Formats: sequence, C-alpha cells, structure tokens
Amino acid sequence: MYATVRRYEDVADPAEAGRRVSEGFVPLIKQIPGFVAYYWIDAGDGVMTSTSVFEDRAGAEASTERAADWVRENIASLLPNPPLMTAGEVVAPG
Repeated sequence: MYATVRRYEDVADPAEAGRRVSEGFVPLIKQIPGFVAYYWIDAGDGVMTSTSVFEDRAGAEASTERAADWVRENIASLLPNPPLMTAGEVVAPG
C-alpha cells in the first residue's frame, strides 16, 4: 500500500473547505483504481490535513495529480499556501 499526506496551513474557512472536499473531491478520488481510504482532517488553527491510501504507487501518484488540479479549480481561494506533502509505501499498516 501507498499513502500520501498533505498538510494545508492558513486555511481561510475550514468548514467550507471540508464541505467542498466531501462533496467534490472525495467522489473523484474514489474513482481512482486501487483506492483504499481518504481522510480530511481539521487540526484546528487553520490547519487541515488529508491522507489518501491506495493499493499501489500508481494510484497514489494519480491522486496527487488529481488533487492538484481539483484544488486549483475548486478550492484555491480557501487554501492560500501549497501543501506540505509526504508520500510513500505503508510499512506498518494497522
């Protein structure tokens, strides 16, 4: 399995960001082959984090491409800074 974690800082409206992600991005990412799970987390103080998990690296890379496009087209005004991103193989699943 592969996972990608993105951390967004200075989110302008976390509730609206969550609504848009839930209604727009989640259905899109679920269509990517190898999809396992996706979580959008409100960490408070304008920080939000997403975690996506796929069966293989190809799915994780596809999600990164789709996420970048989707954010740019649908939610960029709420996410003023590019995300800090970590991606890699899941070595200790739970």
